[in-house]
Amino acid sequence: QVQLVESGGGLVQAGGSHNLSCAASGGTVSRNVMAWFRQAPGQEREFVSAIVYRGRTTYADSVKGRFTISRDSAKNIVYLQMNSLQPEDTAVYYCAAKRDDGNYYYIRTQYRYRSWGQGTQVTVAS
Repeated sequence: QVQLVESGGGLVQAGGSHNLSCAASGGTVSRNVMAWFRQAPGQEREFVSAIVYRGRTTYADSVKGRFTISRDSAKNIVYLQMNSLQPEDTAVYYCAAKRDDGNYYYIRTQYRYRSWGQGTQVTVAS
């Protein structure tokens, strides 16, 4: 099972940018579906973005055009570049991984992911 460690959380001003990292061990980011989820206070954890084996990416409508997911296979790290941040982006951001079997029907479903990081807090101040 892949072990994941997120880093890069912090306090950002609205309109600003921030980058999160997810370092993986025990598995390669290029051979797993790697995803970012987030959970705001009092809300359910929600899908943010994912990247699959062939490099295809998908995003939640709320972040499309503002966030970019990428990976560095040599370093075994997945990134989430966040631009034009808004207070509603405030949440704990989690990195997740699951085996890439080519079936992406449940790619946005958190319960399909077996590996999770501990989360990193991103706070966007207005």
